Amino acid sequence: MSKTTMPDALLADWNRMSDQLQLVVAGSALQRATETLAQQAEILAGEMEAGALADFGGADALRLFAAIARVGGREPFPAAGHA
Repeated sequence: MSKTTMPDALLADWNRMSDQLQLVVAGSALQRATETLAQQAEILAGEMEAGALADFGGADALRLFAAIARVGGREPFPAAGHA
């Protein structure tokens, strides 16, 4: 199994879920990924401010990225079948 391939058992379970449940699960995963990225940006910004990493204006850019990611991650997903 490659890193990008879902095991057959998980794929079968996924396909048995309703479209609405798939949207809920996918939305939750995207929200978690967004928060993880935002937290990592905040950590990097702090490291730059502490002098652990070279700072060429990156701390402010990373905090802006984190804020945009968090705001964008709050948008609800459309209902299934309304793409």
